[in-house]
Amino acid sequence: MARSVLLTLSLLLSLLFSGCASMITGKLASNISGAIVNQDDPELIRDGAPSYLLLIEGMINGEPENSSLLMAGANLYTLYAAVFVDDSERAARMSNKARNYANRALCLQVKASCQLTTIPVSEIDPLIEQISIENIDALYTDAMSWALWIQQRSDDWNAIAEVPKVEAMLQRVVALNESYRDGEAHLYLGILKSLLPPSLGGRPADGERHFKRALELSKGKNLNVYVEYANRYARIVFNRKLHDELLTTAIKADPVVSGMTLSNVLAQRKAKELLAESDDYFLE
Repeated sequence: MARSVLLTLSLLLSLLFSGCASMITGKLASNISGAIVNQDDPELIRDGAPSYLLLIEGMINGEPENSSLLMAGANLYTLYAAVFVDDSERAARMSNKARNYANRALCLQVKASCQLTTIPVSEIDPLIEQISIENIDALYTDAMSWALWIQQRSDDWNAIAEVPKVEAMLQRVVALNESYRDGEAHLYLGILKSLLPPSLGGRPADGERHFKRALELSKGKNLNVYVEYANRYARIVFNRKLHDELLTTAIKADPVVSGMTLSNVLAQRKAKELLAESDDYFLE
C-alpha cells in the first residue's frame, strides 16, 4: 500500500514538473478546491489542508503567472487562516500570502488593477470600473483575501483605512453579477456595513438590506448569512427575537449544499455557540 502511494505521488510530481504541467495544474487546483468546499468534516480539512497548501504553492512557484493557480492559492490560504489558525501572527502571515497571490492574479488579468494597493481610496472607482465580468472570479478572490488581511490587522488604522477599497470591489461584483456565488458579495457587504454601531459610524440598516438580499439570492442555502445577520446586525440593534430565529433556522437546516457544505457545517457550529450565549448577551 505505502509503495503504491509513493509511486502515485512520484508520478504526480513528475507530471507537475514536466511539460504537461500547464495542462493539468489548473484542473487539479480546481478539483482540490472543490473537494474542500464540499467536505462535511472540518477536522479532516484542518489536518489535511497544509499538504494542499504546499502542493499549490509548489505549482505557483513553477508557474508564477498562472492566474488560476494564484487564485486557488489565495482562496485556500484565506480559508485556512480564517477558520483553522488560532495563532494571530501565523494567521497574519498567511493572510499576507493570500492577499499577495490574489493581487497578482487580478493584476495579470487587468493591468490597471495593479495599482489597487497603492492608489488612494478617492481614486479607486474609475479603476474598478475597468474590471469586467470576465474578471469577476479574480476580483472577488482579491476582495475576500484583502478583507481577511484587514481583519488580521484590526488594531492597525492604516489597514482599517483600506476597508472602503474592499467595499468598492464587492460593489463592483454586485454590479457585474448580483447573483455571483449565490449573492455572497451581499453577505460581505452586510458585514462591512455592520462592523460598527451607528454611534461610531456604522450603517447596520444598510447591512440588513444586504443580508436580506443575500438570503434571497442564496435561497436560504448559505447558512453563513443567517449567522452573520444574527451576529452582525441583530446583536448590534439588540433584537433578540430576530437573533434567535435566525440562528435556530441555521441550526435546523441541511448543511449539505454543493459548494457550501464546509462553510455551512462551520456556520452551524457558530450558530450553536451564539445561541448558547443569548441569555447572557441580551440581559433584560
